[in-house]
Amino acid sequence: MSLFDPGLNLSAYYPGTLPPEWPGGYWIHWGVFVVIILAFVLLMAMGFIWLERREVGRFQARLGPNRVGPFGVLQPVADAIKVLTKEDIIPAKGDKLVYWLAPVVAFVPVLMVFAVVPFQDGALLADLNIGILYVVAISSVSVVGVFMAGWSSNNKYSLLGAMRAVSQLVSYEIPLGLSILGVVVLAGSLSLNSIVEAQHIPFILLQPLGFLIYMAAAAAEINRTPFDLLEADSEIVAGFHTEYSGMKFALFYLVEYCEVLAVSVIVTTLFLAGWKGPLLPPLLWFLIKVFGVFTVIVWVRATVPRLRVDQVMAFAWKCLLPLALINLLITGIQVLVWPEVLPWAVVFLNLAIMVVLILLWSKFFKLGGGRVEV
Repeated sequence: MSLFDPGLNLSAYYPGTLPPEWPGGYWIHWGVFVVIILAFVLLMAMGFIWLERREVGRFQARLGPNRVGPFGVLQPVADAIKVLTKEDIIPAKGDKLVYWLAPVVAFVPVLMVFAVVPFQDGALLADLNIGILYVVAISSVSVVGVFMAGWSSNNKYSLLGAMRAVSQLVSYEIPLGLSILGVVVLAGSLSLNSIVEAQHIPFILLQPLGFLIYMAAAAAEINRTPFDLLEADSEIVAGFHTEYSGMKFALFYLVEYCEVLAVSVIVTTLFLAGWKGPLLPPLLWFLIKVFGVFTVIVWVRATVPRLRVDQVMAFAWKCLLPLALINLLITGIQVLVWPEVLPWAVVFLNLAIMVVLILLWSKFFKLGGGRVEV
């Protein structure tokens, strides 16, 4: 059996494969999975909000929410009720139509990402043969909503925050895409379902450097620590949504956690073998891995300090982009030269290459320190 065999299909050996049009018929399949995706995204986002507040509370030696419901589990519900009753304020000199549309334009693309995510083998809305390309393309549309929000608010701080978001997204989109290409080369397919099927060894072991690059670039794209300069206390008020209140602000808040969920799901699918695992049901394995990735993201938030804006941009262009190109080159060489090599030998080799490259790059390239005068 070849380590990098693109024709490898484990679905024949793995129980629980769903037929393409389960539970029967195109429209029934479409309707059922739309409901499943909506319920999954909204419930998981609320769960993530509660879990992050509890975990950060533990990291910071405090309790976190613990009054509304057992262990504070109903706190997200209470927050939702509170924000729905808040006054909706619209800037008098802003563009009202664009101002109203911005949260919707930011939210819908994030929701559309989950159309191609396999919850288990065959359990997805649409198994596109260009699934990961669809994910990268559609997730980039959310930044249009961010720019609309900053521009329509008629607030210079909002506009500045929106422009920073656009520049940050454009910069980190390149290393993020290159890190995904390593997985595509190994799997021989752009379909997310096929990528999971090809992982008889989780790709996090075969692509450790690609995994780190993807996590860093994805954190920057969704404005998570240490890249959340748009909402930093010492920076530009609250970024692009400074002028938003009530339910519109809540929608932007929901977008942030839906994006974290999307990143956790994509990492699980690309690098952690998706639904695969022994003993437990496939869906349960999928959820365990998603929550594990989210916990790591929260851990980084509670541990790593923010970077300056010049350091954020330098990190993308000086560190992540060259490393992503080198990782893709090494992956291509391995696929061409050693297609029959023992899997564990490749795992140890790639881990050693990752450590050496990170150490060398940290010595050769500096992001800049001290005070920067503007």
